[in-house]
Order: sequence, then C-alpha cells, then structure tokens
Amino acid sequence: MSKKEQYEERTESLIMPIIEEHNFELVDVEYVKEGGNWYLRAYIDKEGGITVDDCEIVSRALGDLLDKEDFIEEAYILEVSSPGLGRPLKKEKDFARSIGEEVEVRTYRAINKSKEFIGLLKAYDKESVTLQLDEENEMTISRTDIALIRLAFDF
Repeated sequence: MSKKEQYEERTESLIMPIIEEHNFELVDVEYVKEGGNWYLRAYIDKEGGITVDDCEIVSRALGDLLDKEDFIEEAYILEVSSPGLGRPLKKEKDFARSIGEEVEVRTYRAINKSKEFIGLLKAYDKESVTLQLDEENEMTISRTDIALIRLAFDF
C-alpha cells in the first residue's frame, strides 16, 4: 500500500465518526499534489446538499484529530467540501444511487470513434458499465476503459 493510500485510509477512519455523528455521507478522501502543495481533501454530502457550515464543522473536528495523530510527513492543506455537481462515481454506493440517472463517460481510447458518451446508467458490475444511449441503443463499456464517469448536468 502506497503512502498516499495509507494517508487516505487513515484519514477516512478518523473522519467517519464525525460524519456519522452529523448524519453526513463521506463521498471520498484524496491526498494529492497540485503545483507545489499537497492537499488532503475530504468530500462530504447529505440529503439536500452540504453547506459551508457543515464543511466547517467537519474541517475543525478532523483538523484537530489530524494534529493530534500527526501521521502525515509532508506539509499539506486540509480541504473539506461538497463533491460538486459533476461528482465522479467511484464507490459501489455511487453507482447504485445513480442507476437511472444521466451520466457522462470519458474513455481512455476511442470506442466507435468517440471518447465521450452520455446516457442513462442502466447497469454496472465490477467489469463493466451499461448505458442506455437512446430508446433503441445500449452500450456496455469495460471499466478498465473508463477514465471518468460522473453524473451529467445541464446548465
């Protein structure tokens, strides 16, 4: 397990009691380097959407625990936020919740001369995702070909 994965897993175990206490949902935890800075990000959600105050509550509590535990070697910036409108589907529960919803899929390589597909998420398993492209056409895409899958949104 990489250092990045260890940090994410340990942070997830610290944040879960905070999340459960406030009836929030933990969407994801990521430890990434952007520019010259490391970021530890926690994405949270709840029915009806997350507020800035919700993020602040979790950030303060998690920040205190991270300071106490002090297991991350590098300097980092802690961010707690909503996953946003175009949130990627990563976990089993994300896919389950999104059945019947319109999703956008980007692939690593062209399939039928395209790398972007939009359709209703009809089915999924560990190996593939099935989209209903229109009334007559379905498409099954191997999970190993998917660079990004997220809820589609219109403005």
